[in-house]
Amino acid sequence: MNQNEMIERIIKEVMLSMGNNEAKSESPVKSSSTIDARKDYPLAEKRPELVKTPTNRKLEDITLESVLNGSITANDVRIAPETLELQAQISESVGKDAFARNLRRAAELIAVPDDRILEIYNALRPYRSTKEELLDIAKELENEYDAKINGAFVREAALVYDERNRLRRD
Repeated sequence: MNQNEMIERIIKEVMLSMGNNEAKSESPVKSSSTIDARKDYPLAEKRPELVKTPTNRKLEDITLESVLNGSITANDVRIAPETLELQAQISESVGKDAFARNLRRAAELIAVPDDRILEIYNALRPYRSTKEELLDIAKELENEYDAKINGAFVREAALVYDERNRLRRD
């Protein structure tokens, strides 16, 4: 493998692993087809036609030349919620259900801006938020970003923190 091929492969792998926290998108769309790890994994090699970026670029569009000439930007190499859903289906097909749930949570968070994710992360630390503040974050995730799984996660954290006396008291 020459240097250009190696760089192209690295770029493609980065595209498969990066999250897009700038693009607002719907909740992950579940594919009607079943993805099977035995025949479909890794997607980049066995099912590249399924891998698209949020800007609708195909995997084959991501080349060293296109990066160098500027026709591919950082937004073109971010992962799409649909790709994370496909990865979740692969995980489920080999019995990795917990990992599949994590991928679906990640897919929901693509629509949430980076700075807001950091604010939510800090709010979830013990003694940083009141129960009401956490419940408001849960509503925000569900209503503004259609992040139902993450909203339920934050709502559960609020209840657990309340039971364990880990909430900020004003």
